Amino acid sequence: MAEQNLQKTGDLAKVQSVDFAERFGENLNKLKEALGVTRTMPLASGMTIKTYKSSVTMAEQANIGEGEIIPLSKVNTEPDKIIELTFNKYRKAVSAEAIQRHGYNQAVAETDEKLLREIQKGVRSEFFGFLASGTGTATATNLQGAFARAWGRIQTLFEDDAAQTVVFVNPEDIADHLAKAEVSMQNTFGLQYIQNFAGVDTVFINASVPKGTIYATAPENIVLAYVQISGGELGRAFDFTTEELGLIGVTHGNEINTLTVETVALSGVKLFAEHLDGVVKVTIAPAV
Repeated sequence: MAEQNLQKTGDLAKVQSVDFAERFGENLNKLKEALGVTRTMPLASGMTIKTYKSSVTMAEQANIGEGEIIPLSKVNTEPDKIIELTFNKYRKAVSAEAIQRHGYNQAVAETDEKLLREIQKGVRSEFFGFLASGTGTATATNLQGAFARAWGRIQTLFEDDAAQTVVFVNPEDIADHLAKAEVSMQNTFGLQYIQNFAGVDTVFINASVPKGTIYATAPENIVLAYVQISGGELGRAFDFTTEELGLIGVTHGNEINTLTVETVALSGVKLFAEHLDGVVKVTIAPAV
């Protein structure tokens, strides 16, 4: 008869699942805070999200006489891209040999960490894809000028909101500036960022941004949409461990036929810019 309170393999698997889910949720929440995101949208899988673009047709202002009717200007807001929110499914396995060589905790935890990084990388890559499709443009001759142009365009585009400015830059474009300044670099969700730098509120540094270009937008334009994994029919069908919001579901299990321990994760998270004309791409073109 097993001793009371014996720690069993199944208990360790549950601990690994809780750790995986909590770290994903905590890292994503830190990214939300750094970006200044306040808008989250829990949706069902298969639902679609629309992004928008705006155009303004200004009325002719010449020769409007006293008492005459002022002609109308018109602002058109129309759908741009349609995004379908779908599940992303992940699975990896650790062999009996790896567990014997490194121990259960280390073998599973190390490979879980790598899987977690790849899931985070997928969310980041999609987000940078949205930023790359932004329609606002500007040019500058150096990075400081690019930050200034970005700040000015964001203040113009979001003038009713007293908007903050979030900038994304390639490491090679900002390396020289970092070498000359005393800055406190922070990390979250695989991204490095600096707050209150060179006249903008937050600067994110990532190689996904093309060299010679910066992206900029306002936090109000960034939305986090996700399929809630916890509860509902999914909760009845699968024994997923989730974090508080249900952003990701994780489970660990033994596969006897292959003598492996599997990690299975399910998530449907998208970070996107709602108004693509609210994303400004500033090209750095040094003066000849």
